[in-house]
Amino acid sequence: MTQLDNFSLDFFSLAGKVAIVTGGNTGLGQGYAVALAKAGADLFVVTHGTDWDETRELIEKEGRRAEFFQADLTSREAIKDLVAACLSTYGRIDILVNNAGTIRRAPLLEYKQEDWDAVMDINLNAVYFLSQEVAKVMVEQKSGKIINVASMLSFQGGKFVPPYTASKHAVAGLTRAFANELAEHNIQINAIAPGYVETKNTEPIRADEKRNLEILGRIPAGRWAKPSDLMGVVVFLSSQASDYMNGHILAIDGGWLAR
Repeated sequence: MTQLDNFSLDFFSLAGKVAIVTGGNTGLGQGYAVALAKAGADLFVVTHGTDWDETRELIEKEGRRAEFFQADLTSREAIKDLVAACLSTYGRIDILVNNAGTIRRAPLLEYKQEDWDAVMDINLNAVYFLSQEVAKVMVEQKSGKIINVASMLSFQGGKFVPPYTASKHAVAGLTRAFANELAEHNIQINAIAPGYVETKNTEPIRADEKRNLEILGRIPAGRWAKPSDLMGVVVFLSSQASDYMNGHILAIDGGWLAR
């Protein structure tokens, strides 16, 4: 037997694992949740609203269990409550996907403080406090995976979205900071940085012919991503196959950053 014989495709299996996905009832979050279910995980999906019937159906179609929890992630008490609820339901937490996020657009000189605060509360503070709370559980378990959702604006500046850019740069920093402290506990923290993806949130941009052509002209792949393009990477980062990967920001962008 050689070291190469230690590897198996079973490394990608999430059978017996429990995953929390925030904002998991729509768009990319729904894609992440379904991907984890397809790999064998049971789901604890945190949502702002209660429109989760479709997501439940998609997860249960894979033969996995789906529990849903409505929470305001700007509330630290709500964060503690959702972690407690997941533990009460499943008895463990193996994977956390910090997907929930928001964006508000306005020119820099006109940007309002309440919009800044709203974006930072969801995109940064919620990621920090939920990761901290879940990390306490994972340290006790001596294992775990935390996957943050970064952005192309974790690398670039953008326009008209100063708090979004600041928050996504900070998410990249938190990913590395958590990795440095938690690696010794067999916990891996990495981030996915999606490029331009076909979701309901991007419909207005894709409908703007000029803007759409500008974006496509920058993407070497020549197309927008589909949610399915992001499903494999969340399984990889949640699985044993990524056990030696820590503190990395993985861009899934069709080559956007290479231009």
